[in-house]
Amino acid sequence: MEGLSVFNIQRYSIHDGDGIRTTIFFKGCPLHCAWCHNPESWNASPELMWDEEKCTQCGACTAVCPQGAAPAGKGRIDRARCIACGACVGACLAGARQISGRRYAPAELVRLVSRDSMFYEESGGGVTLSGGEVMAAEPFDEVAELCRLLKGEGISVFVDTSGMAPFGRFERILEDVDCFLYDIKAMDRGKHKKWIGADNALILENLRRLSDGGARIRLRLPLVEGVNAEEEDIEPVIGLLRGGVRAEKIHLLPYHEFGREKFARLGRGSEPFGVPSQEKLERFTAMFREAGYPQVVIGG
Repeated sequence: MEGLSVFNIQRYSIHDGDGIRTTIFFKGCPLHCAWCHNPESWNASPELMWDEEKCTQCGACTAVCPQGAAPAGKGRIDRARCIACGACVGACLAGARQISGRRYAPAELVRLVSRDSMFYEESGGGVTLSGGEVMAAEPFDEVAELCRLLKGEGISVFVDTSGMAPFGRFERILEDVDCFLYDIKAMDRGKHKKWIGADNALILENLRRLSDGGARIRLRLPLVEGVNAEEEDIEPVIGLLRGGVRAEKIHLLPYHEFGREKFARLGRGSEPFGVPSQEKLERFTAMFREAGYPQVVIGG
């Protein structure tokens, strides 16, 4: 396996760290948040996405699919047969099909993002590695190389992470990363298992170790009504900070529905979630500030 699996390179990003940034979204994630905004990132391999609203059921995909994964007259996908070869994408005149994900060598990524160096320099921006989960990307040697190359070009590197990876990987890139945007999705272990699909012990341990090691950290709290958007969910985060975890800023990230359409295009079901009220978000902000942590913002 060569190259890093990427599903999007978003230029002029202003919500993933300081200044104007380019965010690289990596495919592959060990967590499966029920409200995920990027479900196409779960699988590290390329995947076919199909937009039912654009599909005209012309049958062109059926004619060209070598696996018989496009049933005649339905315009749908037999995902048990689909190998994401892309033959149907080229044949679809309506643009209803696309392949999510391709592999890039680290040097190729650096060439692409360096095109915007002027914007980084003028705004104090840089590149943010996101996902999926970049810390779980394979081969990780190439993630470390990418960080080194970006740093060598004088480009600021931020890493947006859930923390779900061996700590040794964090140690390998510490010198080349300016700041970690660290997600805390749920402090309660039961809620974490139910809604995210994994225990949070490693995540919290890695956060403590990063903090103890002097890394710059900004906590990001995705807040979903009915899941993790009550005062009882915020109080343990404050306890974490009082217990010695250092965070220079805290971001409260209210749920949005942008990912629901992506679940449908991947042939997966999803359930609706609620958005916390502005009143709640302001109360959470006040809780942090009253506890002595004034650097709290709503949003990215």
